[in-house]
Amino acid sequence: MDHKAEIKAYWQSFVSKHHLQNATYSAWAFGNSPEMANELADLTFKGIKTATTSAYDLYEENEPYPQVGEYNIILDGSGHPVCITQTVVTEIMPYKNMTAEHAYHEGEGNRTLAYWRSVHEPFFRNEFKEAGQTFTEDMTCFCEVFEVVG
Repeated sequence: MDHKAEIKAYWQSFVSKHHLQNATYSAWAFGNSPEMANELADLTFKGIKTATTSAYDLYEENEPYPQVGEYNIILDGSGHPVCITQTVVTEIMPYKNMTAEHAYHEGEGNRTLAYWRSVHEPFFRNEFKEAGQTFTEDMTCFCEVFEVVG
């Protein structure tokens, strides 16, 4: 079964089990490498990772921002579905104002704000560089909190 068919079957099983109608989803993997995708998908599946942060300014012009109530199929580094999350909170804030609470909910490392910054700053610096832009601590973060629902 190819990945698209596998993802669609995973979604159809969830929809049937929960008697959902007209629900939609996005399927994606965390991070920028198969290893990071595997690690973060596993933390999500285990309920340790319940938040994520993206660079607000790097969304494409017509790319929708995550919305409360949306479903996401979290993929591993090989593109296989691991679990389904539902967005429960979204918030926009400058990188320099990131909270220890949000860093904790991201579930990575020792779950401190210092650890969060130590892995997110290089990640964002690289993303901005690839987009021909420069990372600053004033960059706008799109913060999302979610729960595993399937």
